[in-house]
Amino acid sequence: MKNIFKKVAPLALAALMLVGCEKEYLETSPNSEVPNELVFATTDGALVGLNGIYRFMWDSEDHDKFGQKALDIAMDYMGTDMFTPVRGYGWYVADYNLSSITSTTATSRSGYAWRHYYRVIFNANNLIANIDNATGPQADKDYIKGNALTLRAYAYFYLVNLYQHTYKGHENAPGVPLYTEPNAAEGKARGTVQEVYNQIVADLSAAEALLDGKARKVTPSHINVNVARGLHARVALQMEDYATAAVKANAARQGRTLMNATTYVNGFSTHNTEWIWGLQIPNDQATIYASFYSHMDNTAGGYAGLGSTKLVAREIYDAMADGDVRKTLVQAPLANPTDNDYENYTSFKFRKPLTSSWQGDYVLMRASEMYLIEAEALARLGRDAEAVALLETLVKARYAGYTAPATSGQALIDEILMQRRIELWGEGFQLLDMKRLNRDLNRTPGDPKEGYHNAGLAIVLNRPITDNAFLWRIPQTEIDSNDQLSASDQNP
Repeated sequence: MKNIFKKVAPLALAALMLVGCEKEYLETSPNSEVPNELVFATTDGALVGLNGIYRFMWDSEDHDKFGQKALDIAMDYMGTDMFTPVRGYGWYVADYNLSSITSTTATSRSGYAWRHYYRVIFNANNLIANIDNATGPQADKDYIKGNALTLRAYAYFYLVNLYQHTYKGHENAPGVPLYTEPNAAEGKARGTVQEVYNQIVADLSAAEALLDGKARKVTPSHINVNVARGLHARVALQMEDYATAAVKANAARQGRTLMNATTYVNGFSTHNTEWIWGLQIPNDQATIYASFYSHMDNTAGGYAGLGSTKLVAREIYDAMADGDVRKTLVQAPLANPTDNDYENYTSFKFRKPLTSSWQGDYVLMRASEMYLIEAEALARLGRDAEAVALLETLVKARYAGYTAPATSGQALIDEILMQRRIELWGEGFQLLDMKRLNRDLNRTPGDPKEGYHNAGLAIVLNRPITDNAFLWRIPQTEIDSNDQLSASDQNP
């Protein structure tokens, strides 16, 4: 890990990003370093540094590398429910055929994810270690530390799930190097999956206590107690700790209102009452082609609209009832679509709010996810009636005529999981869900106009989810520079 930590400048430099928009603001340069003591002298200075982390989480490094939402697209492309019929400009094709995660280069998807999440961790560690000595109100110190602890947990959660199999049954497997102090002088070995999860849960529990009762200073980018609880619910679900998942999901959604059918149509580019967490992007700092909307808005002149159309797999489309607002956001199949028609099964879920601007916020967590987590957890705990009530509350907001087709047992769980796939399509949950559910990759090949995967483009149609080919590779630069890692520590 020395490679990452030696090349990342102090947190203060991230703060400068808000003013200068310097792309390589995390690279150390003798003339650009700002002493930490200046950043952390006051809570106001530390807040600017915190804002720098959030800015980094959506900043673009390349046209398929623009923070968390770029990784969300990649993780969904690695599953079954989202695909493109043609190569187009080539972005994300390597993710779709699963070759981007087998590369050990720093510029590959696996290299980018490693670098991205550890930079969040590095900056969070700086805040956590220094904020208590800053001048300012104690409430602000608690707020900043709570945000930083949650960000560190969030980053480790993705790292441990991408670079190793899921939690259950792999507790003693090698996870990722675990750093909780800033400016690490020495590299560290891969901690076990259990050790990484222990740190994640500890960080989230501490953050919840610090953030309880404190209002956001920046909405929706900053983290409040609902976000910390929502992340805790995600973590508990992945751990199959269903009792905790249900409690935390319920707490996370308090105060949030589900979008109705009308609001849902335009509910994915600007934060609203259902959003628990998102990244607010200033109008003048949108990253244009290197952005989520460029790749996901099939109606705009970005990569999606220019050829790399994002389609909904037929299985998902067919599972939605006629009259469900979510189905209206997918191009209904035409027998003979022409060049003037949208391709069959084209998604219209994600659209820029204005045709004249690339500005649009990035959603990271919604109340609907919490309903689904709570419903699934309760169903697995045998509390079927409560699970059915939650499921019907959610789906009725999208389709008033919905009644759960199953009310108990595995059939109920299966329905909840299908509604999860429908509701959260395109939001980055597919790969981690496949891992925790032990659901193998199974892509139906055929004509994309009929909602099936183009076998020549997908290449990989079937693969057991426990196959080590699903493990993202540690960058070779990390293996070479971290004296606690060797070639034998690389994922097989």
